[in-house]
Amino acid sequence: MKVLLISSNIASTPYSVYPLGLSMVAASLHQAGHEVRQFDFLASGRSMETLLARVKEFSPQAIGISIRNIDNVNLLNEQRYIDAVSDIVQGLKRVSPAKIILGGSGFSILPEAILRVTGADFGIVGEGEKLFVDFLDNAAKDIYPSEKILRSRSHLLDRQIPSAFYDREIMNFYLQSGNVASLQTKRGCIHSCAYCSYPVLEGRQLRPRRPELVVDDIRNLLDEHNAKYIFFTDSLFNDDEGHYLSVLKEMKKRRLTVPWTAFFKPQGLTKEIIFLMKETGLKAVEIGADAACDITLRKMGKSFTFADIAACNDLFAECGVATAHYFMFGCPGETQDTTLEGVRNILSLKKTVSFIFMGIRILPDTPLAKLAEKEKIISAGQDLLEPVYYLSPLLERQWLEETLTEAFREVRHCVFPPDILDNTLAFLHKLGYSGSLWEMLIPGGSRRNSRAGKAVK
Repeated sequence: MKVLLISSNIASTPYSVYPLGLSMVAASLHQAGHEVRQFDFLASGRSMETLLARVKEFSPQAIGISIRNIDNVNLLNEQRYIDAVSDIVQGLKRVSPAKIILGGSGFSILPEAILRVTGADFGIVGEGEKLFVDFLDNAAKDIYPSEKILRSRSHLLDRQIPSAFYDREIMNFYLQSGNVASLQTKRGCIHSCAYCSYPVLEGRQLRPRRPELVVDDIRNLLDEHNAKYIFFTDSLFNDDEGHYLSVLKEMKKRRLTVPWTAFFKPQGLTKEIIFLMKETGLKAVEIGADAACDITLRKMGKSFTFADIAACNDLFAECGVATAHYFMFGCPGETQDTTLEGVRNILSLKKTVSFIFMGIRILPDTPLAKLAEKEKIISAGQDLLEPVYYLSPLLERQWLEETLTEAFREVRHCVFPPDILDNTLAFLHKLGYSGSLWEMLIPGGSRRNSRAGKAVK
């Protein structure tokens, strides 16, 4: 069948992110013999006219729409993304009789509500690589499921997780917006962070891809797409089972070095490991600290202390690797005392950049949602499509916002609200600078004077 896959994402801050999940589904459909084309709404300049012209020219028999995020999870500057999806669906229905199938991580969080408000025909919850192939095989026989929402009953393992079918035209857009290319080494998350939807979306079992296939993908991004910077999109790169080390060793074995970044937890790292990462091109790390003192870290389900966060930060700094931290205030158990302690802790971190959020977006089926229901912040069965944020009932919102604003107002390397640098980073990417540009804010660090780094092949 002829299938058009559409990335509906319209968010471009702090930098544009290639629609990796869409391209992995495209790979499965292509391997199954379907004629697949990909369209990126952001890369088209959010042009409905361009999208509908592509539909008329291609005449797809089925249309898939990937939803990356529901909103921007920023209490102080809320932006909804589902309205754009609804507009896309309605535009498509005006020009095409093809069935419209929704998917992606954003859809999987709130499938019933999103299917209802957008008016699409079907939706796929979870990994779409196999389910979409099955759907199309049946659709070719004019057989459609009685249920509008399809749910995967098992997770893909090993070679079942495909290499992405990167679209050259779409990739060129993202490379011009920071030279960052996305790549996944594993799926799943074994941790139990109170607010996080990763275990809900990907399961609690780690499912690594074979290191040689991951490195093949890196080589493809360098040779075929001229990527200059790799972003590993795993929920956490440095997993406890050491799968990430196998990827690094395979890169070293094949003498493959390219600037890269990923999300890390502040545990289990040594100088030897960091030097191995630097040999393969590690330039910067993003650390998911989330809370800023031991009380709120425990309430958020973290297995580490703030001392662990500081030690990890110092270790990376000593090894010459730029770091960024993400902290949320208003967590369960947050009081005025923990807020002030958290501010002091953040300010004590050296040679790093911290992005500070206020409030936590409540997502279904998370421990935070259950707590919020118990505390009457949300009601039982509330669909949460309209953003609701958790703020500790032990705090007043105005006090918290004023306290954080005053605490970080003159601190260049502490960013609050977290989106105040978005336009600056986007402008630098347009000038040709690549990667995680926040390291320019690190105290005592040298400002980057060069453009995109050169990969060693």
